[in-house]
Amino acid sequence: MGGCSEYLRRAKPYIAMISLQFGYAGMNIITKVSLTNGMSHYVLVVYRHAFATLSIFPFALFLERKVRPAMTKWVFLQIFVLGLLGPVIDQNFYYVGLKLTSPTFSCAMSNILPAMTFVMAVGHQLIFLLRGNLCFVVQANELVVLVMWDSNVRMEKVDLKKVIYQAKVAGTLVTVAGAMLMTLYKGPLVEMVWTKHVHPHASNSPAATESSSRDWFLGSMFLILATLAWASLFVLQAVTLRRYPAQLSLTTWICFVGTLQAIAVTFVMEHKPSAWTIGFDMNLLAAAYAGIVTSSVAYYVQGLVIAKRGPVFASAFSPLMMIIVAIMGSFILNEKIYLGGVLGAILIIIGLYSVLWGKYKENKEKKEREAMRVKDASIPTLAKK
Repeated sequence: MGGCSEYLRRAKPYIAMISLQFGYAGMNIITKVSLTNGMSHYVLVVYRHAFATLSIFPFALFLERKVRPAMTKWVFLQIFVLGLLGPVIDQNFYYVGLKLTSPTFSCAMSNILPAMTFVMAVGHQLIFLLRGNLCFVVQANELVVLVMWDSNVRMEKVDLKKVIYQAKVAGTLVTVAGAMLMTLYKGPLVEMVWTKHVHPHASNSPAATESSSRDWFLGSMFLILATLAWASLFVLQAVTLRRYPAQLSLTTWICFVGTLQAIAVTFVMEHKPSAWTIGFDMNLLAAAYAGIVTSSVAYYVQGLVIAKRGPVFASAFSPLMMIIVAIMGSFILNEKIYLGGVLGAILIIIGLYSVLWGKYKENKEKKEREAMRVKDASIPTLAKK
């Protein structure tokens, strides 16, 4: 029984992240249908995070009333930026990219997230958000970045002499190459066996081809920007959880602040009052499903996994979402898949798991060093006895 419970305990982060991929896959399909039918992505973001706030607020209020830390100005500043990065920037850009491309392509492009997260973790792009100091130490092909956060030290180390760090750097470069291939090369249509006689013949006119290629390129750019914002959110969320270790409350704050920010953006960008109208239709389903499943639940579960396993681990399961969406999209939406997307996705997945392998080996070495330190520290105690 003890061994079984230990196995389940270790498997929980994996089960959680795999379950999230199924939730994200359903969101992509439903949202694509809603956006294609004319729903404003600005309005969808507002309703999505309003649903998210309402669904998770009661749990945060009662379950964390005894452990919720006091709100400080620095924590609120981080929450404000988290709301801006996630609900506003990431979601709006992602929806635009999804509308201009396809669900499978959008999911494939999001696989560059681990590489971006790794770069953000060792870089200084978000350092102005931290109330701390940044130190770079360069020694013979070794780059050590120390981010000081009060008494805690968050360190990402890139030692180019070791294979595990070479794998992380090489994986990042391969991932970027895959994203560039998907963006710059569309290629011929790849027919699936079950959709070979379903796809209508596409227009071969120069005007239609040029318009399609332009939309594909713009959609790719929006998806890359969305992923950059999401990677930034991963890193900042890991920092915020140290100062505000109440996951449900933090999730509620992110969704609530993001809703207010999204309302302000929508008033500026969407001038038709009719755009706010929503009935008992696919638009309501898209907003409710995305809000309850992939915002409130996902933000909370993601926060738990990040706290236990780190931001790179949490971002390493997105290829599963791409596979699920590809299967669902080809059946439900008769989605077209192009050669450039397939080749780019393969490169991205190779790079993704190169980064993941490097992170796994790094964590394994860290645990072995900690075990050795504990063992060495216990030797004098035993000698005294």
